[in-house]
Amino acid sequence: MDLEILTSAIILGLVTGFHCIGMCGPIAIALPLKKESKFSKVSSALLYNIGRAITYATMGAFFGFFGQSFAMAGFQKWVSLVMGILMILYVIFPAIFKNRFDIDKIAFKYTGKLRFKLGKLFGKKTYSSLFLIGLLNGLLPCGPVYAALAGAIATGGTVSGSLFMFIFGLGTIPVMLSISLLGSRISLKSKKKLSKLIPLTIVFIGFLFIMRGLGLGIPMLSPPDKKLKPHDKNKIMHKQSSKIVQNQSNLYLF
Repeated sequence: MDLEILTSAIILGLVTGFHCIGMCGPIAIALPLKKESKFSKVSSALLYNIGRAITYATMGAFFGFFGQSFAMAGFQKWVSLVMGILMILYVIFPAIFKNRFDIDKIAFKYTGKLRFKLGKLFGKKTYSSLFLIGLLNGLLPCGPVYAALAGAIATGGTVSGSLFMFIFGLGTIPVMLSISLLGSRISLKSKKKLSKLIPLTIVFIGFLFIMRGLGLGIPMLSPPDKKLKPHDKNKIMHKQSSKIVQNQSNLYLF
């Protein structure tokens, strides 16, 4: 996976961290951290955040596999184009329909059991419970996560999709970790200003995937597609297997 794609994943994660102040901030503040020492407090907070990143990586692998199936069929460029367009539409639709279109609110209705399980884990002050809270927290509805998953599909691979989402998850850690350790010290006004960076970042990454899908031959931004198509790969494999069979038959003659 190219460096610019990895960079876009961590940038999206960093700005998503400020979105998390409102969505997951109460969870991060209320975490049952181990407070025997500074090390135990920091390590338990990190364990929660690593749990979230692992959930994102698992989802990235699943959606990356979905993208890979299209890539193997020779539709890598189209996948990149469509996912880029969907990321931009994700930003445009709420702006057009105002409060009528909110993915987070729609999905939140179906997470009652998940929130119930999270609530039960808050009564335990163990490393394992903090890790599980992180794993389950990663499944809660989150708009920027959906946008990141579109990016995972566009990578066109199981491993690359997983890596994209894991790096995205790591990008959210600085803000989430500071909330857990210091509490919500960021004012509402500052949070609103910083949250405005999220749609801009999603649009930028969507534009990046569209440019990559177009294959205009621009270095780094829109490189030409030099990958072999599936039927070309099959031809090469057929030729190689034919040569092997021919060599083996020649050996038997001797």
